[in-house]
Amino acid sequence: MSDPGNSDDGVVFERMALIGIGNLGSSIARAVRERGLVRSVAVADLSDEARARAAELGLADAFFESPADAVRDADVVVICTPIGTYGAIAEGIAPHLKPGAVLTDIGSVKQAVVAAVQPHVPSGVHFVPGHPIAGTEKSGPDAGSGALFEGRFWILTPIEGSDPAAVAKLASLWTRCGALVEELPAAYHDKVLAVTSHLPHLIAYTIVGTAFDLEGQEQRDVIRFSAGGFRDFTRIAGSNPIMWRDIFLNNREAVLEMLQRFSEDLSYLQRAIRWGEGDKLQELFTKTREIRQGVIEAKQAKPFPYGGNGGGNGK
Repeated sequence: MSDPGNSDDGVVFERMALIGIGNLGSSIARAVRERGLVRSVAVADLSDEARARAAELGLADAFFESPADAVRDADVVVICTPIGTYGAIAEGIAPHLKPGAVLTDIGSVKQAVVAAVQPHVPSGVHFVPGHPIAGTEKSGPDAGSGALFEGRFWILTPIEGSDPAAVAKLASLWTRCGALVEELPAAYHDKVLAVTSHLPHLIAYTIVGTAFDLEGQEQRDVIRFSAGGFRDFTRIAGSNPIMWRDIFLNNREAVLEMLQRFSEDLSYLQRAIRWGEGDKLQELFTKTREIRQGVIEAKQAKPFPYGGNGGGNGK
């Protein structure tokens, strides 16, 4: 059986429009162009500098400041900007979307994305929310990699009444970029990502903030003698602050639920250390080691390009 939506020459979509050309947007551009999956790519970005650099890198065939101009005649449109911008972008591009086009995104939150975008989607346009679980803490067109999605999960959260053919065609595109495509309900996605990505980032920001609040030589020595764990925290905490602000505000219920669970577990650990209960510490560390082994067996522990952590944390 042939791959859905693929032409004889391997093209999945004729024209792609990317709104935002940062880490993930530029990675998508590289991935589809290197593999010949689209015939042409149009990019929209408010930054003159980003558009100019993307042109120098040959990431697209046409460049626009306005998303509305970029999406004209596009068969697939991918929103690659901070989640807080989605509603305004969807409203602005809606009159210019081609009938039959597939509209998707790369946001780390899905329920809020559906709420912001779906009301603006015209009849005949197929909205299929998505989230590649890949990325680095670096930003901008130079931060991308055509290999970023290889072996990484790309979650699709189709809304009720989605056209199966449109979902299958989008899944084919991302699969041919090397991703492992899975479908999840939006609410379930948000709860899982609150644990695997959002809470770890919140902890990283907090720990690095604690180090920043130290004074004088103590702060300098914390930075100078950083061990592997703290280096990892500083890398995660170096992610795009606007993007992560939007993620926490738009997934607040799931994040707060997981943060409460974490706080309870942290209190348990605090008591065990205070009272010298080594058996409880060893039991916890044994369980967590088993989870780490599960991550390795799921083939999600190999290094990301540029040292990224796969949380979709750079744009």
